[in-house]
Amino acid sequence: MSRESQAVTVLVFGALRRWMDEKGFPYVLERQVPNQGVPAHDMAEGIGIPAKEIEAVFRNGRVINIHDRVHPGDRVAFFPYGTPGPYRVFLGMARENKNRVEREKAMAEAKNRT
Repeated sequence: MSRESQAVTVLVFGALRRWMDEKGFPYVLERQVPNQGVPAHDMAEGIGIPAKEIEAVFRNGRVINIHDRVHPGDRVAFFPYGTPGPYRVFLGMARENKNRVEREKAMAEAKNRT
């Protein structure tokens, strides 16, 4: 590993594994990221998982927004839609999905202004 990038461990669960199967990727893999990190969204897209298929992203065991950055040394897990309601609330997935919608709306508005 270079000083400019290091590995993030990526885990893929549930129905998202079909995207990994299509590319012949394992369900647990390592990806190099720059020290400043990358958005989880970009990491997912980079391994071939459409972000619209992901309901939750966990970084080091805690739910994060799909637009939050992951950094060298992090463990990131992608989960598909379909998690039962009480777990979505208990784990913070429902909250982050609401935040995701708000962030994506703001990003679209900013893009339209340019």
